[in-house]
Amino acid sequence: MKKIFSILTTAMLMLSLAGGAFAAENDAMVRIVHASPDAPAVDVYVDGNAVVEGAEFKAATDYMNLPAGDHKVEIYAAGTMGSKDPVISQDLTVEAGMAYTVAAANTVENLELVVAQDSMEVTEGMTKVRVGHLSPDAPTVDVGLVGGDALFSGAEFKAITDYQELDAGTYDLEIRTPEGDQVLDLSGTMLEENTVYSVFAVNTADQLEVLVLKDYTLMPGSMPETGMGGAATESTSTLPIVLASAVLGGAALLFVTRRKLQK
Repeated sequence: MKKIFSILTTAMLMLSLAGGAFAAENDAMVRIVHASPDAPAVDVYVDGNAVVEGAEFKAATDYMNLPAGDHKVEIYAAGTMGSKDPVISQDLTVEAGMAYTVAAANTVENLELVVAQDSMEVTEGMTKVRVGHLSPDAPTVDVGLVGGDALFSGAEFKAITDYQELDAGTYDLEIRTPEGDQVLDLSGTMLEENTVYSVFAVNTADQLEVLVLKDYTLMPGSMPETGMGGAATESTSTLPIVLASAVLGGAALLFVTRRKLQK
């Protein structure tokens, strides 16, 4: 990244957004992802307060505490707040004890938010993953073992899977068209135990890549946590995508711009 995120401290965020400090049980956790391939760097405001500055394509924040309830999220081209209208203005409702990913997706002319509820628990010794299709011009795809049967079919733009627990290990996977033409070779996908992943296909169809975020890591011997655990970490470029054995469009935890997030 050419610019570094400017994230307000938790104390300042609580004071500016809620007028005082909140206990953890009264907060949600939210992270923001820039997934629009042709959009410029952006600044993100929540209830009129800057929480992210200079976020470029494929940038992802750590989780930030946000009081439960309704909030206004506004996204501006970097440095234009006050001189131009936001490129996105959306109301977001979050629940206490829950975690969310908010992705700015699609092309800059059609920018919209894709919001998903994240998981903060995994069975000890297992791995848990989900996949999202955030490439605006990529076709509907199937995903499966290289040369093998599809694990799921008909993945369309803006769809996100449910999480699935799998055995930790290495998988040779590929993204391909329903006709069988390979779109992206994902051989050597490594899934670590005690880890929850979100894996997003991003960029344009001719430059398709994956953005891998760690939603949560369970410390061995500890009890699973819900809602308040883990920080997002990300890696990009050629990291193999991790797949859940479900249809992307089937049970998507997905809402787009101008729609409130529901339970």
